[in-house]
Parts: sequence; C-alpha cells; structure tokens
Amino acid sequence: MPDDVREIVDALLPSVVVFGIAALGVVIVVWALRRARRSPRARAAAEALRTRAGADLVRLDEAVDELDLELGLSGALYGGTAPTSLRRARLTAQHVRDDAFAEYAALSQADLRPDEIRRASQRIQRRSGEALGRIEAARAEHAEWVRQNVSAADQVRAARERLTTLRATIGDPAALVAELSRRFDESEWRAAAEAAREASAAAHRADEALTAAEQGLGDPTVSVLADLAAAERAIRAAEAEARILEESHRLTLQAASAVRGELEAARSAVRQAVTTRDALEPADAERLGAEIRTVQDGIDALDATAERTPTATVDRVARLRDRLDLALGDARTAQQRLRSARTALPGTLASARGAVARGEAAIAHTRAGADARARLLRAQRELAEARQAQDPVTALDAARRALRDAEDAAALADHARLGGR
Repeated sequence: MPDDVREIVDALLPSVVVFGIAALGVVIVVWALRRARRSPRARAAAEALRTRAGADLVRLDEAVDELDLELGLSGALYGGTAPTSLRRARLTAQHVRDDAFAEYAALSQADLRPDEIRRASQRIQRRSGEALGRIEAARAEHAEWVRQNVSAADQVRAARERLTTLRATIGDPAALVAELSRRFDESEWRAAAEAAREASAAAHRADEALTAAEQGLGDPTVSVLADLAAAERAIRAAEAEARILEESHRLTLQAASAVRGELEAARSAVRQAVTTRDALEPADAERLGAEIRTVQDGIDALDATAERTPTATVDRVARLRDRLDLALGDARTAQQRLRSARTALPGTLASARGAVARGEAAIAHTRAGADARARLLRAQRELAEARQAQDPVTALDAARRALRDAEDAAALADHARLGGR
C-alpha cells in the first residue's frame, strides 16, 4: 500500500471507529426503547390507562342519559322557555360519547402497541372530560334559571302531574304480566315481571317523596329540594322500567305471531340446502349433509315448545339458519343467497332486537363498565344499519353482528352485577 494511502487510512480509521461505535449505540438505544415500549410493564401501564379512560366514558354515558331525562323534563315543565344550553350540551356530548366508545372498542385489538393504546386512552379521557365540563356548566346554568323562574311549589306540582301521567300510561303492569304468564313459559315473561315490580316500586317511592315535599311546602323553615330530587329519581326509574316492560311484552307477542312462519322458513332453507348438496362433490356433500341433519334435528326439536317459548324459539331458529349458511359457504348461487337472506332476515332482526333490549335492561340494572356499553352501542348501530340496508344479505350480516354484540354486552353487564354482588 502506498505511503500516502496508508496515511489517509490511518487518519480516517479512528473517525470511522468512533462513528461506527456511535451508530451501534444509537441502534442499541432505539432497540431498547422499542423493546421497553412493548414490554409487559408498558402494556400493563397502557391497560391501566385504558381502564381509567373507560371509567371516564361510563361517567360521560351516564351524564348523557341524565341530560336526556333533564332535557325532556325541562321541555315538559317549562314549555321550551328554559335556556337552550342543555340541548347544545347534549348534542355535543352524544357525538363525543359515540366517537369515544368506537375508539375505545378498537383498543381491545391484540396487535395495538402500548404507546398507541396510551395515546388513544389519553385522547378519550381528554374529550370525555371536556364534554363532562360542558354538561356541568349547562346544568348549572339551567338550575340557576329554574331557581330564579320556578317556585318549589310549581316543581312539586309538576312532578305530581308527571307521576299521575306515568301511572296512567303504565296502567296495570300486573295485567300485562298475567297475560304473558297465561300463554307463555316463565322464561318468556320473567324480565317483564321484574320490570313491572321495579316500575311499581319506583312509582311508590316517588309518591312517598312527593307527599313529604307537599307537606313541607307550608313550612318556610323546611327545604323540599331533597324530597323533590328523590321523587325525580324515582319517576325516572319508573319510566325506564315501564319502557322495559312494554318492550318485553311487545317482543314476546310479536315472536308468538311469527314463530310458526320462522320454523317453516327454516325448513324451506333446509330443503334448498339438500338440493345444493346433491350438486356437490362426494366429500363436500358428506360434510354439508352432516350439518343439514344437525340443523334439521334442531328445528324439529323446537316444535313441541314453540308456542310456549316463542322468543327463545325464534332466537334458536336464527342461530340454526346462521349455522346452515356457514355450512353452505360458497356452494350457493347469488340468487340462492339472496332468497335465503330474505327469509332469514325477519327472524334474525327479531332476535337482534330482543338481544339489544336485554342488553339495555342489563346495563340499566348494573354499574356496567365501558366494555359492555361499547358493545351495546355498537349493537344498536348495527341494528339500525340492518333495518336501513336495502340489500337483504347486507342487512342479515348486520343483524347477526348486532345479535352477537348485544349478547356480549348483556354478558359483560351480568358479570359486573355478579361481581358487585
């Protein structure tokens, strides 16, 4: 090697070594940081932050529900003369809540990095906190307006009128339950009976609180606000239970009128599946045949109890139709898939509506967490999508997703209730 080249190499070698070591150090640091961000400790910290974000979402969801009731009450009592801040706060909070629940549900994906979970959780917490702040400000403004414009006597009188109207609307809850109990198995009307009991008990509590408030109106040294607030909470509880009772009664009667048609439609789908099986290769035909026999046996087993358990039967038929569709896979023509979806859609929609109603009732009766509420919100959106879809296949897929998500929501709410107990 020439001397001048050797001199150049000798001069550059220390710099190359230094830069090489520095580059290696940078690579090691970057690797260590990435490893730390994906470590079990980092994931545990991110999950803890996600849990706190979920708790904030639950508070926001409950605040939106309270705001809905308060806004309805304001319109009923004050004829729209109260400040519009409640309405604006509700619209904003609803949008924030729905978007945040969708983002929260996405955080359960297994492939998300801890730093992604952390950033999304912090964003959910920030937006939930801002929405809660707007709600509190609007409620404070509304409360001040009520204090200046409405007397305690007016509020008590209006609450008494609402309770009277509610009782007239509900009628005799026991009569609705008795109607169901005469025709159907207890499993069909158990939820309605519980809602009827809760509605009657809440109305009784409201009556007692209003009586105490009315007695205190004549004494200027006594504040009736506590009794009035207790009456309002009881009236709201009675209204919620009355809705559950009405929905349960309606869904059961609808299922009773549709159950035989659903069974016949399922048998027709089985006959069509047999025709499809006959055109398949022997191995595929054998596999499909085994599934067809299972579905057929399941349908036949429902005959004996269909009239006594209509909602359970319609729900089971929907699941058997789902299983049959999965077994058929791509073996059907587009026309066959369309015809099958048209006949399966009514029963699946009914099952999804029932599952959503059960999920709503389960969450209303428990301190369900954000996971249950996120599943229920998604089920409600999917059910709305199924009702609006023009294509029967698209609608059926959405209804089946709504059914699964609503059942998951109810299961999570029941788990929270049992854990609380």
